[in-house]
Amino acid sequence: MDTKFKTEISRLIANKEFVALKTKLAPWLPSDVAPILSELPIEELAVLFRGCSKELAAAVFSYLEHDAKHKLLKTLTQPQAAALLNELPSDDRTTFLNALPLDLAMQLICLLTPEERKITQDLLAYPEHSVGRMMTLDFVAVHPEWTVRESLDYIREHGYDRETLSMIYVIDEEGHLLDDIRVRRFLLSAPEAQVSALMDGNFATLAPTDDREKALLVFRKYDRVALPVTSAENKLIGIVTADDMLDVASEEATEDIQKLGGSEALDEPYTTIALTKMVKKRASWLVVLFLGEMLTATAMSYFEDELAKAIVLSLFIPLVISSGGNAGSQAATLVIRALALGEFRLRDWWRIMRRELAAGLMLGLILGVIGFLRIIIWSRFSHIYDPQPLLVATTVGVALVGIVLWGSLMGSMLPLILKKLGFDPATSSAPFVATLVDVTGLIIYFSVALAIML
Repeated sequence: MDTKFKTEISRLIANKEFVALKTKLAPWLPSDVAPILSELPIEELAVLFRGCSKELAAAVFSYLEHDAKHKLLKTLTQPQAAALLNELPSDDRTTFLNALPLDLAMQLICLLTPEERKITQDLLAYPEHSVGRMMTLDFVAVHPEWTVRESLDYIREHGYDRETLSMIYVIDEEGHLLDDIRVRRFLLSAPEAQVSALMDGNFATLAPTDDREKALLVFRKYDRVALPVTSAENKLIGIVTADDMLDVASEEATEDIQKLGGSEALDEPYTTIALTKMVKKRASWLVVLFLGEMLTATAMSYFEDELAKAIVLSLFIPLVISSGGNAGSQAATLVIRALALGEFRLRDWWRIMRRELAAGLMLGLILGVIGFLRIIIWSRFSHIYDPQPLLVATTVGVALVGIVLWGSLMGSMLPLILKKLGFDPATSSAPFVATLVDVTGLIIYFSVALAIML
């Protein structure tokens, strides 16, 4: 149906049948039709924007990619661009302007009405990635002495273009936040009941300077569709809604996954970022990891004599080293994600270490037994491990226990150390942990070999 609808819209635009176009779009809510129309070519969107309502234009504009928004504004006249920008929700407009070069953003800000310009400048004054940059001023607030009837009348009159009506906020005469109440409480209460009778005083707030990651944690904890943003004096200045938090959660997860893969986080989509920029972000970590792997060769050269005495040990270097790196990568990924979800705090590091000590020991024993049995069984059919297959098997088995245990500990503790130092825990990516375990794992492996075989 979407394809058929888009084809019909494209035909009406091409034939300049604007009356029929408005009739076609009239039954649709802007939020329903916007995702479909946003897939039209920029040229067709420009024609559509010149003839459709401001509400529909603003809804469609919010669904476009950043580059498409930029190109579309260039095709509109200045009055048309001004009408579109003024109609956008304040949080969406702030996000769009923030991604533009400063000179271009200032030009577009000048197109706004004085009221919208002040709102935009106030929001842009907050730190990047802060709650203040994301909040909207489109909320409904009532007073505690009002009745439910008066409140509902006020909501009907002023709630049409608000961001959400799921939560109604109660403020005093000076604008201090007193409570937030779900709208269903108003719908189910007696019309003559006072708002103060619906209040329970239990509400959570955000500060405009709070980091968006903190906002995510608060949303998860209180399970709200919107949270109020208050000043230091507890005055209600805006709200942050769940749809914005979904975007933040997606961006944060994408950033963490990219870092876990051993790359700097991309600040643009993979398909549109410049090749040279992507190479630069990937090369830095690859160089660091490559230099780290050079220490592996250094460690091997230190044990050169031992290798010459028991050359069979070299056959198992990839096996034992990769096992430690894999265990470390597992632990790092689990700890980083648990840390991001707020499942524990830094002060719980000892509890995490104890868990990984136990897990690493059990995992190491499992792999060690498998490695030991593999060598013993294989030695029945081959003489490759002669003259001491039992010692070779014991060396590999014990080394696997130690290396997997060590990898689990490093993978779990490194994110906590980085977090304590003020860095992003995702920086301790799987390749980074694996590189560290490669070097230290060799030392463990050959130390065990020295003790058992040589």
